[in-house]
This record gives sequence, C-alpha cells and structure tokens, in this order.
Amino acid sequence: MKRWYVAQVYAGYEEAVKTDLEKQIEKRGLQESFGRILVPSAKMKKMFQMQQDSVDEQLFPGYVLVEMDAKPETMQLVTSSMRVLRFLGGKNPIAISQREIDRILMQMQGELVVAKEQAEFVEGQEVDIVDGPFAGFVGIIDKIDQDSEKLTVMVSIFGRMTPVELGFNQIKR
Repeated sequence: MKRWYVAQVYAGYEEAVKTDLEKQIEKRGLQESFGRILVPSAKMKKMFQMQQDSVDEQLFPGYVLVEMDAKPETMQLVTSSMRVLRFLGGKNPIAISQREIDRILMQMQGELVVAKEQAEFVEGQEVDIVDGPFAGFVGIIDKIDQDSEKLTVMVSIFGRMTPVELGFNQIKR
C-alpha cells in the first residue's frame, strides 16, 4: 500500500531531487511502487515596490513528499539519491497521515489559507521577561521585528536603561 513519506533534502535542491527520483524510478522500472512526488509550494502575495505580485513559494523548504510502498528497495532508491539526507523518522520512517496530506494539497491549491499568527506588541508597552538571563525583569518595548519574531526591550540594569534583544516567546504581556 502506498503511503506518504517525508524526505529531507538540501534546501534549494527540492526540484532537482524530484526530477532525479522520477528518472531513477523509471530507469529501475519501479513505477508500480511509487506514486506522486511533491515539492509543496503555494502562491503567496508579496509586495514589490508598492505592487502586489503572486509568487510561488515553498511551504516546506528542504523537504520533498514521496508517495511509495515502504520496501527496502524503494527506501534505498530514495535515500541513495543525490542531495537526499534522510527520511523523517530515520531508519524506520513514519508515514504521514492522509489528513495531513489533504491539508497540504489544499494549501497548494489555494483552498486553505494559512496566515502566520502575529503577536500583538506595541512599542512603549511594558512587558514581563519570563525566560533567559533577564527572567523576572520588567522592560519597555523599544523595537519590534515581526519577521524574525524578536523584540528590543529596554531593561533597567543598575539604574541604566539597557537594550536587550528577546524572542516573542521570552516575554509575557
């Protein structure tokens, strides 16, 4: 029975791995043991110089989804392919559920929109630091970097306001 497995590959070589696997499958005559090979990507709306464009962006950089019968010869074909590091799960890879595959396919077709959850922080807001070397301190947000999920928080150390860079998960509002 064919199931879906996740192969970890060198980032940026996902399409090359897919092409190579398809050639190797055909060359060895193992088409009946393999199904589809996917490099999950979806159209994302991006702003370029005040113009909105749709760009095809990978959902899981560094990973390729392979539908196959998990037999020693099929596993060996995938893992021996250039630029394939390993299967998720190691020597005994675990198939991902059909529900997860359906969700990924819906994302690829644009039927399911997944937005990055944005933390609501405001410059000047007072926050409690709950993790790291400054745990227990109270600070004031100076800068917010949503992309890298980092904050610059001004903390009073020995009576002086000192900037400290923290992750969103290190503070509590």
